[in-house]
Amino acid sequence: MTHHTPTPPVRGCGNTPILKQRGQREVFCGLTGIIWLHRKMQDAFFLVVGSRTCAHLLQSAAGVMIFAEPRFGTAILEETDLAGMADAQDELDDVVARLLARRPDIRQLFLVGSCPSEVIKLDLSRAAERMTQAHAPHVRVLNYSGSGIETTFTEGEDACLASMVPVLPETDARELLVVGALPDVVEDQMLGLLAAMGVTPVRVLPARRSEDIPSVGPNTVFALTQPFLGETTQVLERRGARHIPAPFPFGEEGTTAWLAAIAAEFGVDAETFARATDAPRARARKAIATVAEGLRGKTIFFFPDSQLEIPLARFLTRECGMEALEVGAPYIHKQIVGPDLDLMAEGPVLSEGQDVDLQLDRARASRPDLTVCGLGLANPLEAEGLATKWAIELVFTPVHFYEQAADLAGLFSRPLRRHGILKDLNGGVAGGAMGRATGRMAPAGEEGSA
Repeated sequence: MTHHTPTPPVRGCGNTPILKQRGQREVFCGLTGIIWLHRKMQDAFFLVVGSRTCAHLLQSAAGVMIFAEPRFGTAILEETDLAGMADAQDELDDVVARLLARRPDIRQLFLVGSCPSEVIKLDLSRAAERMTQAHAPHVRVLNYSGSGIETTFTEGEDACLASMVPVLPETDARELLVVGALPDVVEDQMLGLLAAMGVTPVRVLPARRSEDIPSVGPNTVFALTQPFLGETTQVLERRGARHIPAPFPFGEEGTTAWLAAIAAEFGVDAETFARATDAPRARARKAIATVAEGLRGKTIFFFPDSQLEIPLARFLTRECGMEALEVGAPYIHKQIVGPDLDLMAEGPVLSEGQDVDLQLDRARASRPDLTVCGLGLANPLEAEGLATKWAIELVFTPVHFYEQAADLAGLFSRPLRRHGILKDLNGGVAGGAMGRATGRMAPAGEEGSA
């Protein structure tokens, strides 16, 4: 399958020194991952053990109407719980019992830790074990932390999937396990491509329903669709599964390389591979070329947010003609993103973690054409004349595989077009009078966690 391997640059970023930042950071907490996980896992329920602030965060992020029946909720810790005047474990048992009586469709229940439950050292693992015994076999109860003390934005999904791995059934069968939550329509496209290549059987984590949960064992090989699944990768490897390293399936090149790595693992011949991929590859290349016209030659600066930054920078620089000035990520797991680093030409600063004030200084000094950052930084930077892209949209929008490649490029071209229009309307100054009048920089941490 070597002829499907992308041609790396003369000097890639695999050995580029990484700037380690350890300071104030701007990022959502891991509770946010519930917003896409509860849509994916159709008979699961996510119960956050936290404060009213946690509840407001989830309600606002999900846009849930008051009469909706979402698959998540918050068990509110009151003052008596926080002060140790009530037995929080007993109260949690009562909340869960009422929830399961009202929602008999629940098959998996996740107790999700938050900042308040972490602070009072509420042992949710013990609670999960106790509740599993009480409600088995109808319901399995698991726990993980989405606390802003312990997790950032996408680490909530990582912690959730990692909590599931130890209880997956054992198997000796040779199977492909695809790991990472994708929108159903994108997952169906992926499964169709793998089936056309003759790769079977294919299991998915997380599964849409509990009866479809995969098994895992020493003959399991797994491919990641999301680059933020470091803990899940480690737990799967402890179960004996083996990771297939590959660039992530963003854009035509990344998708082809991801599929080619799986094809090589399962001995798919070049003719079969071409038959399955040539048509969607051609569509993706044509669609990207049209959208990328507004991106070629533009510079981009990534603040750390979602851990998607390195694969996205690879896509934008190689397939859309952009120049990356700095690529920041909350964590850089070279075992996972190494293939993307190898394909990205040497040049950008690679930074891990964040010291937001120092990074803001570097962004202002470099004046990129487009800055990818969190909500707390975007508006103030726009007021300073910098075009921005909300990082959170890159997680909530379908962007993987061939059919979404042009949509992914469009997420970056649209803010540049908008910025250009506003600049023309304001006489050459983006942001305008109102922006200059209200352009206060948000204090570090204001975007913050629940």
